[in-house]
Amino acid sequence: MEYWLIGNKAALLFYVIAATYFLSGTSTSWEILAYLLYLILNIAIPLFKPRNAKIVLVLLSSAFLVLCAVRLSPEFLLLLPVHLFELVELAPGAAGRSLLALAIVPLPFLPKGAIPVYILATALSSLVYLGMRTQLDRLERMDHTREKLRSELERLSRTLGENEEYIRQSEYTIKLEERNRLSQRIHDEIGHSMAGALIQMEASRTLLHVDRDKSAELLGNAISISKEGLERIRLALKDIKPKSEELGIHRLRLYADELSAKHNNSFTTTVTHEGELDAITPLQWKIIQENTTEAVTNAMKYSQATVIGIEIQVLNRFVKSVVSDNGIGTDKVIKGLGIVGMEERAAAIGGTVVVDGTRGFRVTTLLPREAAR
Repeated sequence: MEYWLIGNKAALLFYVIAATYFLSGTSTSWEILAYLLYLILNIAIPLFKPRNAKIVLVLLSSAFLVLCAVRLSPEFLLLLPVHLFELVELAPGAAGRSLLALAIVPLPFLPKGAIPVYILATALSSLVYLGMRTQLDRLERMDHTREKLRSELERLSRTLGENEEYIRQSEYTIKLEERNRLSQRIHDEIGHSMAGALIQMEASRTLLHVDRDKSAELLGNAISISKEGLERIRLALKDIKPKSEELGIHRLRLYADELSAKHNNSFTTTVTHEGELDAITPLQWKIIQENTTEAVTNAMKYSQATVIGIEIQVLNRFVKSVVSDNGIGTDKVIKGLGIVGMEERAAAIGGTVVVDGTRGFRVTTLLPREAAR
């Protein structure tokens, strides 16, 4: 703001100096002194930070202009409007705006030839002030918007941090609860069985030389209890261990979700399946996962695709995995290390890989179901 006002004052002062010089043909020492004093007063205004000090200096400079106009030359009044606008900026509100009415006060005291120039100078100062005010208002709105965005970003960052902490705590709590459940189950079911078997065996050892029949009966009970305990252990472990089909398909879905999140949803990845997934062995899931990762990576690098589809089908004789995209494709497929690696992985268990680039890019992995048996 201050630089705009300084530029306005400098332009008007240059005109006043030129006008007084050309009208009189020379500048008196008093006029030169007035120019210098005016420069000193207006250079001092930006140096003071308190608003009241600035207002005092502007009023003092305005009074000095009136004095110079009375004693030296009426052209000094051309500088008065820009000071009024400066006071409006320093004293905002109705009181400040009412000062603009003072701009018409010098008109009766000006020579008739100077009135048009005064009006033009006032209009120039008005335009400069309005342009400056518009820019400052725009900057203030931008600062306000930036501050709101910064506050929102800080809030979101805090929320994200809280959510991450909540997720960590939830995961830890779930693990503790699962450990507690398993511990209680082992204690209630397996521990009791083993304790009962141990008691039966201790009793059998005691009666071994006294009553062999009773000892054999107790030993048989201990064996039965031990078998039951082992069966409970097997069932508990079976309940804990996730099914291979659940691991496989969920890993693919997690991989697809991570891709979309990592690339800011610039493309869509879908996962579909059909048939009995429990027929797919862990080894087959491993090959499907690795081939899918390689095919998706190639699609992201070369195909310019926006949609990538991952499809798992369990057929009568084959397990079929297809990765397709809507990219540019290619008429001639050149097998690089990635495709060769996919073929080698599938061939290791009697499978094959088919690559088609006519419409988008499509990688099909076929694995025989016999390998699942």
